[in-house]
Amino acid sequence: MVQVIWLVVSVLVLFSAGYLGYSRYLANFVELDEDRTTPAHKYEDGQEYVPAKKPVLLGHHYSSIAGGAPIVGPITAGVVWGWVPALLWIAIGNPLMGSVHDFVSLSSSLRHEGKSIGYIIGEYVGERGKNMLLWFAFLTIILVVAVFALVVAIVFNAFPQAATASLVYIALAFVFGVYLYQLNLPFLLGTVVFVTGVFGGVFAGIEYPLALFPAAADASYPAGTIVLFSGGGGWIPGASSLGVNTAAWVPIIILYGGLASALPVWMLLQPRDYLSSFLLYSGVGGALLAIIVGTIFGTASQPLEIQLAAYKGFMGASGTPLFPLLFITIACGTISGFHSLVSSGTTAKQLNKETDARTIGYGGMLGEGLLATVALATVALVAPDVGGGIGLALPTFASGGGIILTSFGIPTSFGGPFMALVLVSFLLTSTDTAVRLGRYMVEEIVGTDASGVGEVAKNRYANAAIQGVPAYILITSGSWLTLWQLFGGANQLLAALALLTATVWLANWDDSKQLVSTGVPMAVMGTITVLGLGWLAFHDNLYVKFIQGSVNDMTMVQTLSAITQMVLALVLIYLAVSLIRIGYGNIKEARSGAGVAATDGGKPSDD
Repeated sequence: MVQVIWLVVSVLVLFSAGYLGYSRYLANFVELDEDRTTPAHKYEDGQEYVPAKKPVLLGHHYSSIAGGAPIVGPITAGVVWGWVPALLWIAIGNPLMGSVHDFVSLSSSLRHEGKSIGYIIGEYVGERGKNMLLWFAFLTIILVVAVFALVVAIVFNAFPQAATASLVYIALAFVFGVYLYQLNLPFLLGTVVFVTGVFGGVFAGIEYPLALFPAAADASYPAGTIVLFSGGGGWIPGASSLGVNTAAWVPIIILYGGLASALPVWMLLQPRDYLSSFLLYSGVGGALLAIIVGTIFGTASQPLEIQLAAYKGFMGASGTPLFPLLFITIACGTISGFHSLVSSGTTAKQLNKETDARTIGYGGMLGEGLLATVALATVALVAPDVGGGIGLALPTFASGGGIILTSFGIPTSFGGPFMALVLVSFLLTSTDTAVRLGRYMVEEIVGTDASGVGEVAKNRYANAAIQGVPAYILITSGSWLTLWQLFGGANQLLAALALLTATVWLANWDDSKQLVSTGVPMAVMGTITVLGLGWLAFHDNLYVKFIQGSVNDMTMVQTLSAITQMVLALVLIYLAVSLIRIGYGNIKEARSGAGVAATDGGKPSDD
């Protein structure tokens, strides 16, 4: 029987080759210069543009991009199609597509004053192209907020220990922000004290688990769980489909995301992400090391051997075609359009030196690929018999991760809740980062003048509500499975558009710049995701629910949700195809010599 360690070894070898070789080439290709002034220094304002130390910013960036998708996606794909297809897409696609995508998104933003990919493409193809991309990104952001808020709520319900631990580390982050940026106290000492406190929060969670409502009839909480409210709670929206406790956590997470996104980055975002990075590194790195140790020395509680089938056929275990849906299902573990919003939205505004972009952009995405590998390893060990989905993925990651950590003598009673907290620390960061990025999108779309609409765009709280309300409606409709597919398709298609933006930037910069590194991944992801969204719209919704099924058997909410998803999928396809056509026209014009190329990688000199 194949051992799990071979998943890890194959990924580490290919990722190391990518970072040591390809990322170095890309850094020289875009001419990173540590002496060039970055937007963080040029526009430093103490609110959004704030230079950050390299390890602090790496922690923020990694925490923001590595949400629940690289965990849920590989686990679901592994169960449906087998571990081999999932592993190949992660190990090969990440260094050649995903890491390239993140790096060029960050690099292009650096040369355009830390602005978003929507702004960048607007500089080359005009206002119409800019607004189309911003609308596409904003619709994707709403799906991101919905998905991540739901995943956090489900983790809190499955592991009440993680709820308590999360409250502890958020509180510590506030204090750490004051410690660093207001009191200017020693960085290293603060790191030791506050990181110790974060890990202490795990023990606090084990001792005092927290739930909002009593467990459902067929479930139970750990002994000693603090339950805040009694009663059924059936009045809470989504309680019938999600469960009362999960449904109650959802609006709290969305509200947290809105409030946290409105704070200055030094107050919560930077210190929290730096502290949580130690959880993430120890969770991902510790699990990878534990697999090696447990395999070599046999110290794990059970043999670390793959129990999951290698390949389950093209139609998989659930009758779903491997192409194109495998690539949409895994999503962030290989390539993610959401990362372009983080890279060009918050990270570019905090980069201290241009040369940091190689480690943070390319290396950060490789780190997410390692998280996806750990997720695939956990499901390979547990090998559940049921179909994929969020209800399977989250418990599998925590329980399988707990088994892996027994290689170090860590009991599963600690390892499981710890891995749950690792997952939540990813998700909370991604949620409020997404809301913050959505605010940037709205501001760029409608402007921030003194008109009524402009005032709403400038208002951080009203802006957050514009995102949070529709996200909440999508969650409470009870259509998780199709919502995940829609999120994956939109996210991957956004990645294709970000690569298009980078290709347009390079084409207008210099005729000598090759366009293969960004153009080929753009074409591949554009084709795959358009086909995937088309399948979702016409097969999963129109054919299965309306033609093959019966509308009379669907509730009003389910019917509206199905129609909304079809319309949204088709709108996303239209926006993407239109943008690709416009961008291709600009590339042809730039390469024909009709345009005036920029000499420093910024916008064209004739703008």
